[in-house]
Amino acid sequence: MMKIWPRVALAALAIVLLRAEWAFGAAAGPTTAGQLSQEEIERLKKENEELRQRLDRLAGEMDEIKAHLAGKGAPLSSTTSTQKPVSSLGVEFYGYVKVDAAYDTSRVSVGDYARWVESEQLNRNDDEFNLTANETRVGLRLRGPESERFRSSSQVEIDFYGGGAENSASPRLRQANVTLEWPHLGLGVLGGQANDVISPLWMPRVNFSPGWWQGNIGFRRPQIRLTKSFSLSEDVELKLEAAAVRTIGETFTTPRDSFFDPGADAGFPTVQGRVSLRFPGLGRLPTTIGFSGHWGEEEHDFTNFTHSVQTRTRSANMDVTLPFTPWFKLQGEGYLGYDLDAYLGGIGQGIDGKLVEPIYDRGGWAAATFGPFGRWLFNMGYGIDSVRKSDVSAYPNPAADSRIENWVAFGNAYYSLNANLQLALELSRMRTAYKSAASGNDWRTQFAIIYKF
Repeated sequence: MMKIWPRVALAALAIVLLRAEWAFGAAAGPTTAGQLSQEEIERLKKENEELRQRLDRLAGEMDEIKAHLAGKGAPLSSTTSTQKPVSSLGVEFYGYVKVDAAYDTSRVSVGDYARWVESEQLNRNDDEFNLTANETRVGLRLRGPESERFRSSSQVEIDFYGGGAENSASPRLRQANVTLEWPHLGLGVLGGQANDVISPLWMPRVNFSPGWWQGNIGFRRPQIRLTKSFSLSEDVELKLEAAAVRTIGETFTTPRDSFFDPGADAGFPTVQGRVSLRFPGLGRLPTTIGFSGHWGEEEHDFTNFTHSVQTRTRSANMDVTLPFTPWFKLQGEGYLGYDLDAYLGGIGQGIDGKLVEPIYDRGGWAAATFGPFGRWLFNMGYGIDSVRKSDVSAYPNPAADSRIENWVAFGNAYYSLNANLQLALELSRMRTAYKSAASGNDWRTQFAIIYKF
């Protein structure tokens, strides 16, 4: 931007001088025409025409500079500058730095965030304290030139839950996708890694896990997605979404799985779909109801089997967002299905290792949001994930026993010190039941500092 201002000043000065020179020539011409030869008159006419052309070119350059400074025009052309053209690509750098400190009255998995409570059969009330900045998130959004008929964008996002030591965490890819949109048709196409189509809501937690393994399913995976929106009236929209996604399947050590990826070995992708309706609800605030589901297959080629075993992953889901006032909102989801570990259901279990059969799972969550009230925002809610007891096996080791139910109740408060900096405090109660081992019970207190950019 600083390099443009000298050009603005020089162009303005040149225009002023040329206007003065041209005006002086025009004024002087009539008074001296009788004293000049025909040759001198023709020469003056030629000079005046050249001055007029130079003035027009400088005025055009001035218009380009003004448009560029206002963000309205195309990049400066190469005919008016020796510099490289300014890109028309929109770039947005975003994310946040988050510091989490949590105290648990019992041992939880995994500590930095809570999935479930370990059985207290071996270590009763084994409290712990964790401190991490791994949820820190960095993202980049790119937007191409937009028109009423077409626009394009791309997104790349990472956090630091990719493994590594607590003081040397590894980056983890969250989002990496390209989106093409035709607004006049209500049509969109997305390709790359993105959030699942199914169960799109997030439980409003301070805990890094937004209710995963506790009644909220849905994660991220590579996909090709098609979206079509229909405007039924001024404030009513029907949206259809369908995606072909990569199947993520678990492997077993007993019996031994082959080295093939059981999801890719199925030979076709998993299919996801969702239909949703957004309409004016109470107080004409936008209310949304959605129904979604998925279906896929895994192929397991066991080394001690003479044939393959096919298992299916599938779900049926519902989501609701219901605002009552600008400061009070209810939202929640419910689901049922089989083999949902890759969707962070089944309390982390998808196929029983002994039975080699998909595990039936059902659950859901509901939450209320109050605010914002000035700088304050409050949330409270409940979630539960429950698997069918007969679908999982008992193990003598309490640390390896199958989990059959996991629920959480929580309340939290956010306080904004300014537009970028937030403080958050959450208190939650969690209980995990096991097939044969003693249950685990935990009170978790978590404090977070969040700086958004």
